Amino acid sequence: MSTINQPTALFAPVPNVGLKALLDEAAVLFDALLHPAKIIAEVEQMRALQLEADRIEASDPARAAALRQRASRTGLR
Repeated sequence: MSTINQPTALFAPVPNVGLKALLDEAAVLFDALLHPAKIIAEVEQMRALQLEADRIEASDPARAAALRQRASRTGLR
């Protein structure tokens, strides 16, 4: 087989991770624009968890930390 007909790494398909990430972000943005009430509800829930954590910080710091951690993951579901 001649070297002209051999496939090379230059022509091998390369996974485009950046394009996939961009498309995923665009899909999330589009979903947020279509369902603003969902985003507002998540923000209100995070705020309520933060306020509760602030309220109990002095008496139960471990529970306050757990509430803050839960609040930080609310929008990631």
